[in-house]
Amino acid sequence: MGVPTAYGPSTPVDSRLVDRSLAHVRPRSFWLDSTPDPDGTSSRGSDASGLRHADLIVVGGGYTGLWAALQAKERDPSRTVVLLEAVTIAWAASGRNGGFCDASLTHGDENGKRHFADDLDTLKRLGLENFSAMRDTIERYGIDAEWEDVGMLQVATEPHQIAFIEELAADNGEVFLDAEATRALVDSPLYRAGVHLREGISLVHPVKLAQGLRRACESLGVEIHEHTRATGLRRSGDGSMVVQTDAGEYTAPRVALATNGFRSLVRRADFLVVPVYDYALMTEPLSAEQLGRIGWQGRQGIGDSSRQFHYYRLSADNRVLFGGYDAIYHRGGRIRNSQDQRPATFRLLADHFFRTFPQLDDVDFSHAWGGAIDMSTKLVAHISTAYGGQVAYAAGYTGLGVASTRVGAQTMLDLLDGRDTELTQMPMARKLPFPIPPEPIAYPAIQVARAAVARSDENGGRDGLLLRAMGAFGIGFDT
Repeated sequence: MGVPTAYGPSTPVDSRLVDRSLAHVRPRSFWLDSTPDPDGTSSRGSDASGLRHADLIVVGGGYTGLWAALQAKERDPSRTVVLLEAVTIAWAASGRNGGFCDASLTHGDENGKRHFADDLDTLKRLGLENFSAMRDTIERYGIDAEWEDVGMLQVATEPHQIAFIEELAADNGEVFLDAEATRALVDSPLYRAGVHLREGISLVHPVKLAQGLRRACESLGVEIHEHTRATGLRRSGDGSMVVQTDAGEYTAPRVALATNGFRSLVRRADFLVVPVYDYALMTEPLSAEQLGRIGWQGRQGIGDSSRQFHYYRLSADNRVLFGGYDAIYHRGGRIRNSQDQRPATFRLLADHFFRTFPQLDDVDFSHAWGGAIDMSTKLVAHISTAYGGQVAYAAGYTGLGVASTRVGAQTMLDLLDGRDTELTQMPMARKLPFPIPPEPIAYPAIQVARAAVARSDENGGRDGLLLRAMGAFGIGFDT
C-alpha cells in the first residue's frame, strides 16, 4: 500500500469549491478563443483554384508542417510549396498546448539518459542551437508570439522527489532550492524543494506563434489550402507522389507528412504513435492582490516532478493555465472532437489547483479544454522516410513539440533533399521507436501502464516490475 501523496485521493478539497470554480467555463482552448483572426483564415474553404502540382507538398498545418514549409522556401525560394490542412492552421495540438517552449530534444535529461546516453551531449547542443534559431526566426519575421525568457521552476511535492531536484540542479549548473527558498519564489504549501531552470526554456502564446509562422510562410510564397483533408498517398506512373484529398489530387516529387497524432498516410507509421489526451484549465485573470498571495512575481513556468505531473504558467493577462496529470487514452485510438471535453478530469484538475494554491480559493476558471498528444514509446519524435525517400514523416513529440517540431521539420527536409547532416544522424532519425500494438490490444495495455505509473508515484517513485520490464525493451510511459 502506498503512502498518501500531495495529490492522492485522501485529501480532496471541498466539492462545492470545485463546482463554483467550474460553473462558467467555456469549452474551448483559451489560446484559440482569445486570438483574433484578422485575415478570416478560419472561414476559408478548400482552395480549388490554387496549385495542384508543386515541388513539395506538406500535409498538416500544425507547427511541424509550418516549420517544414517555411524552411523549405528559405532554403530554395524558387521551390513551389503547398501546405494542406484538414481543418484550419493550429486547430489541433499546436493551438491547445501549454505554450512551454523547451530546447530538449530528448524529453528531458532523465529520458535522454535512458534512451540516448551515448548521444546526449550532441542532442543537448543541437536542441539549444535549434532553440536559438527558433528565437531568431521569430524576431526576423516580427512574430508576436509573446515569447518570455523566464525559464521553469521544477518543484518537488513528495519527499522522494527532492533527490531528483538535487540531481537536476547539478546537471544544469543551477542552485538547489530547499522548501523555504522555493516558496519564496512561488508560495505553495506542497513545495518541498525546487530548481529554477533558466537555459533553453521559454513561454509562448501557442496560437500567435502558429499564426506568425503562417504569415511568414505566405510572405515567401507558400500556398496554404485549409479544409483540405488528405485521404491517401500513392506513386503515379511518372514517379511523382500523389496526395489524394477530399478536394481532389495534388502531385509533387516530394511529400512531407506532419500529421502527428492523426492517422498517417504511411501505414507502418500508424503503429509508432497513439493519441493520448491532455487536458487543461485556465483561470480568470488574477488581480495583483491575488498574485501577491502566492508571490508569483518571476512569471516562471512551473512543473512538478511526479510521473503523473502537472504544468502551469501565467498568461500575458495573468491567468493561470493549469494542466496535465490525467492523461487519457480513449478506446479506439482516434482523435475526435467529442473527446476534447472530459468533466471528470476538469474536476480533478480544479481540485489539484486548489490543493496547490489554497490561497486562491476565490478564483474561477474561464476555459477548459483537451487535445491529443502524439505519444511514442521513447517519448520523443522519430523522423523517417518512405517510398524510396520521396516521402518523409515526423511524429511522436509526446507533448514537447513547441520547439522540437522545428528540428523534426528540418530533418525531414534534409532527408528529402538527400543531405547527410548531424540531424539525419540523430538516433531518432536512424531508428524507429518500439511499435504500439493496434486495437483491441492497445486500450487495455495502456490502461495497465497508466495504473503502473500511478503506483510508482504512490510508492516513492519506485517502478514496479511492469515499468522496469518496459524500460528494458526501450519502452517509456509517462503522463
